[in-house]
Amino acid sequence: MKRYIVGLGEVLWDMLPEGKKIGGAPANFAYHAGQFLGSGATIAISAVGKDSLAEETIDNLKKNSLNFLLPEVDYPTGTVQVTLDNYGVPTYDIKENVAWDNIPLTDEMKEIAKNSRAVCFGSLAQRNIVSRNTIHKFLELTPKDCLKIFDINLRQNFYTKEVIEESFKRCNILKINDEELVQIGRIFGSKDLNLKDDCRNLLKTYNLDMLILTCGVNGSYVFSGNEMSFQETPQVNVADTVGAGDSFTGTFCANILSGKDFRDAHASAVTVSAYVCTQKGAMPKIPNELKVM
Repeated sequence: MKRYIVGLGEVLWDMLPEGKKIGGAPANFAYHAGQFLGSGATIAISAVGKDSLAEETIDNLKKNSLNFLLPEVDYPTGTVQVTLDNYGVPTYDIKENVAWDNIPLTDEMKEIAKNSRAVCFGSLAQRNIVSRNTIHKFLELTPKDCLKIFDINLRQNFYTKEVIEESFKRCNILKINDEELVQIGRIFGSKDLNLKDDCRNLLKTYNLDMLILTCGVNGSYVFSGNEMSFQETPQVNVADTVGAGDSFTGTFCANILSGKDFRDAHASAVTVSAYVCTQKGAMPKIPNELKVM
């Protein structure tokens, strides 16, 4: 069986001002990693309802050449109401008790887990015990050399200290933004240190291979052991920032799996995510000149 790069968690519809677009961080991650490694290398795993949006989900993922495993469950397909401010920055109203809250662990998922090269998961899909257990069991089945990327993704009130800490323990790469890092400090009662020291403490405490910190227009960092990479954020004409962070993670992962140094992977991720900000929606096609590995 081939080895997959997996986006595990929510697949949903972003209800944007100009209309709905397929999204969900794990699906976005898998899509963007696949643009570098080939669409056959990646897969989105989630769940859909028995409704018209489920059919549209499948049609759209096929249109984007993204492999998927989406068991049908007795809950509606997920939706998110997205509003954008004057700078294109989104605010989300994430509907509850939906399909991706209830992802079942199937035999096919178990086989994919045993043959995974990388898995990206977040905190949002762990808000419900059903999907949380599926994610934990999936991660336990992955090989020792699998990259396990926790893209923390704190949304609304859909997280707890326990879920976050368990996820820290189950990942070897953590991706977090500066606002989330501050919130984590409050949740865990950490000392009021600077961002770099906070990141190094997390890296050491949870024995992580790498930690990615994004700071919006103030640049981004990757920490690995005692080394650090910093990249400035390019100035672009922003259409919206939906999916930009996921494109960063997918690009970074694809470059690491292709044998690139974490600094080169970082530079590529910054370039691609900046491009995604110039496009509408979470899954634009990346120009070939940006995909040079």
